[in-house]
Amino acid sequence: MTTSYQTILYREEGPVGILTLNRPDDGNMFTPTMCHEVRDCIEQSRRETRTRVLVLTGAGDKFFCVGGRKEGTEDTWLYPGAMPTLEIYEAIERLQKPVLASVNGFAVGGGHVLQVVCDLTIAKESAIFRQVGPMMGSFDAGFGTWYLEDLVGKKKAKEIWFLNEKLTAREALDLGLINKVVPDDQLAKATMDMADALASRGSYALATIKAAFNARHQGVLGLARLTHDLMLPPYYASEEAKELSDAFTQRRRPNPDRFGR
Repeated sequence: MTTSYQTILYREEGPVGILTLNRPDDGNMFTPTMCHEVRDCIEQSRRETRTRVLVLTGAGDKFFCVGGRKEGTEDTWLYPGAMPTLEIYEAIERLQKPVLASVNGFAVGGGHVLQVVCDLTIAKESAIFRQVGPMMGSFDAGFGTWYLEDLVGKKKAKEIWFLNEKLTAREALDLGLINKVVPDDQLAKATMDMADALASRGSYALATIKAAFNARHQGVLGLARLTHDLMLPPYYASEEAKELSDAFTQRRRPNPDRFGR
C-alpha cells in the first residue's frame, strides 16, 4: 500500500490501519490535497483484507482537525471550486471496515463532521467539539446535519449548528455524539484496545451491519452496496450460480434441485 503522502501519514499495526492527518501547524486543516490523499488512502484500504479496522486521528496533541483551507480551489461555483471533503466522507461510507476516530484535540467545523461520519469515536478528556460554519461563513448541509441528527436528535443538532457552542468531551459523550472518553495520556492505548477488539469481530458481519446502517440515507446506492458488494460475491460461489453458469455454457436445461442450496 502506498505510504508516501504530502499531508497525511499511514502505517499499520497488525490488522489495524492508522491514518493521521499531518498538518499540525495549521490545525490539521483540510486542503484539497489532503482531501484527495485521505480518500485515496481509504480506497487503498478498501481494496485489501490485510487490515480489518481503520483508525483516523490527527498529528500532535492539540488538534484532531479544525476545518478546511479553501486555497487551491478554482474560482467557480461548480465542483472545482468546492473543498472536496465529500470525497473523504463518501470513502468512509464505502469502506467495509469500521472507521474509528481517535480525537486527540479540537474537532471543529469540517473536523467535527469528520468524526460524526466515522463509525465510532474515542476522545481524550481535553478534546473539544464544535460546529462553527454559520459564524465563519460556511456550512455543511449534508453529512454534517443528517448524521448529527441521528446521533443527538433534531433539536440538539440544530442547537449545535445554530449557536456554535463548544462541547467538552464529557458533554459530547453524554449527548451520544461520541462513544468513549479517556484520560489524555491513555488515548493512544485505549484507541488501539478498541481497534483490536473491532478487529477480532467477524469482518463480513461488520461489513454487512455497516452497509445496512448506511443504506438508510443512500437510497439505491446504499442498497447496491449491500447487495452487489456483499451478497453477490458469495452467490457466485454458490451451487445455484455454478449450476446456472454451467447449464448456460453447456446449452442445457439447469437442474433446479441445485437451486437455493
